[in-house]
Amino acid sequence: MAAELGRKYVIIGNGIAGTTCADQLRKADPACEIWMITNEPYPLYNRVSLPRYLQGALPEQKVMMRDFAWHEQMRITLLTETLATRVDTDGRVVYLDHGGPLPYDALLVCTGGWANKLQAPGAAGVANIYNFVTLDDTRELIARALESKEAVTIGGSFIAYELTEGFNVRGVHVTWLQRGPYWLRATLDEEGGMLVDEIARAHGVDVVHGEEISEVVAANGVPRHVVGSSGKTYPADVIGVGLGLTLNHGFLAETSIERRTGIVTNEYLETNVPGVYAAGDVAEFHDVMVGGHHTMGTWDNALAHGKVAAVNMAGGHQEYRDVPTYTSPLFNTNIAVMGIAETNNPTLTSISRTMPGDKGKDYRKFFFQENRLVGAVFIGSPKGRKKVVELIRTGQEFATPTDRAGLFDVR
Repeated sequence: MAAELGRKYVIIGNGIAGTTCADQLRKADPACEIWMITNEPYPLYNRVSLPRYLQGALPEQKVMMRDFAWHEQMRITLLTETLATRVDTDGRVVYLDHGGPLPYDALLVCTGGWANKLQAPGAAGVANIYNFVTLDDTRELIARALESKEAVTIGGSFIAYELTEGFNVRGVHVTWLQRGPYWLRATLDEEGGMLVDEIARAHGVDVVHGEEISEVVAANGVPRHVVGSSGKTYPADVIGVGLGLTLNHGFLAETSIERRTGIVTNEYLETNVPGVYAAGDVAEFHDVMVGGHHTMGTWDNALAHGKVAAVNMAGGHQEYRDVPTYTSPLFNTNIAVMGIAETNNPTLTSISRTMPGDKGKDYRKFFFQENRLVGAVFIGSPKGRKKVVELIRTGQEFATPTDRAGLFDVR
């Protein structure tokens, strides 16, 4: 890393992107000042591990990744329970809801997003309706699951699935409502979605498609049941909400930083304003692997972003080029998403197949940009996953239907 020594760095967000960036900056420049801001009361914890903590498969101490002593040792000033309220990019200053202001030579914004709340009539002011993003969310969900018999989960996202499995493993009967025709419809197709439904139903989950929550009916301030858009009622002691995130960059509204869905960056993760970078979920970055901009909400992507951002904030010139992956248990099997796996991306084509596997059915879906393999989804056996990641990384082309069909045999 070609570091410019003694600089002042401000990092808004202490997730894996921000903490990785701070770690790399300190190693590159022992003389620099590093300030990191988080709205939560905790140092870095592993958000990918929260589903297993919810299920009771992992103790809380295994979720924590850094402590306050580590920040002191690394001379990283961590400001907890603090919000950045605005940024003056001309004066290079970050203003906070308390304390500060903080001047910077380079700024990294890695603020992720806010979980979208359930907006149905009757939901306002009712307890036991939960999102699932933070450690505090998980603690409350565990406490409520231990006292509940019936849960309703809503959404077609990974979070909705993880809530569904978490309640199910805790012995709560779950009705899983989804507006769309199948789960993860931005990635899967009907065949893959049907397999996920089959897996969930085999574990006792009631899966209902084409249904939303149109009303929450409560008694004594807690849910009693929900009314679906079809008019049908579903009993609910607790409600889990997985309706996506709103990316958190509103505090940049008074700046000239370009924002669309996320904060727009080039392949070096720098915005249109010199000295300001974005990383992780909130970054709408230029991906050289596909030649366009997009956002990506995976842990691997955020980790890699943090490393690249640190290099460039310190004066380097390294482009982001990676094949991010996301893996998650799926009841008694698992799902892995590799590279760019976007069903709604008009520049991509795909092929998919469900096959007999060692432990039930295996589903594979492969995504191509022109003839180049750029993404894949596996449900079931992970065999061949590393090989497929390498094929994506090296830009392997599959020009004919026979070549593409051969990918189903990769092990």
